[in-house]
Amino acid sequence: MRDAAVTAPDSLSPSRAGDFMQCPLLYRFRVIDRLPEKPSAAATRGTVVHAVLERLFDVPAAQRSAPRARAMVVREWERLLARRPELAALFPEQAGEDGSPGPADGNELARWLAEAEGLVERWFSLEDPTRLEPAERELRVEARLESGLRVRGIIDRVDVAPTGEVRIVDYKTGKAPRPEYAAGALFQMKFYALVLWRLRGAVPQRLQLVYLGSGDVLTYDPGESDLRAVERKLLALWEAIRRATETGDWRPRPSRLCAWCDHQAHCPEFGGTPPPYPISVQPRLPEPREECSADGQDAGPEPDTRTDAKAGDVPESRRPTGSAGAESARTQGVAPPGL
Repeated sequence: MRDAAVTAPDSLSPSRAGDFMQCPLLYRFRVIDRLPEKPSAAATRGTVVHAVLERLFDVPAAQRSAPRARAMVVREWERLLARRPELAALFPEQAGEDGSPGPADGNELARWLAEAEGLVERWFSLEDPTRLEPAERELRVEARLESGLRVRGIIDRVDVAPTGEVRIVDYKTGKAPRPEYAAGALFQMKFYALVLWRLRGAVPQRLQLVYLGSGDVLTYDPGESDLRAVERKLLALWEAIRRATETGDWRPRPSRLCAWCDHQAHCPEFGGTPPPYPISVQPRLPEPREECSADGQDAGPEPDTRTDAKAGDVPESRRPTGSAGAESARTQGVAPPGL
């Protein structure tokens, strides 16, 4: 039975903004209809790796070694499984000789854990945790912009230098995008920087994406103009979301990412039918006639300001590789000047 108390969205996060830019109908399925999605082995591995990199800083700096981090992977997987037992379905039971259910596929689980351990170990070639003391880990942030829009998110790590400079760090278990996708990859980081700027009154000096899948580090130093541009983009997105919420007009936007979507059975592009819309729809007024330009010619429709899906949404097996468009380098955990 559907929940009759569904309300309109009232906030925006980087992931939900990315959903709407990728496909407005996907946003509706996740935010309004809240349709269930099957757990993903890749996403679950990312959750485990993030937990290890967060908890490693609980121990003294001298004890933050690669072997210790690798040993934490199994423990974090067991903790996650205890909270979300449905994840056991990622490693289905093997049938016994008599056809009865047997133990989980140990070989498949062992390979999956080894991949997670490899990602954790690669991090030590990119940063040196013995030289880092994060100011914040898994920091939940929320701010209300001057427009009234509430923006929120979770930042993997915030470093603050003795001189006060702030660096925002985000871990990615996939590979770094090609240069043409770098802007999409940085959108999430600029979003976080905007929220911190509005909360604390200072623009973070550095944004850093750590790609464990390819061993790359992408950095970007934002300015106020960057963050004001992101704010304008978010306001435009929110206005489009508001209109779609009021009218119920959530249109699919087909792309190569459709192949991995869990909601094809409900998508008109695949012959499906969306669930009944749970929010009262307001009648939509007719669109105004196109105005003519000074020379009497039809001015044409408004330009399409929609953006493509961010590269981080591409499944790992199809995600483009290579260095990113902004400063990209393999580092040894040495902070930039002042950080």
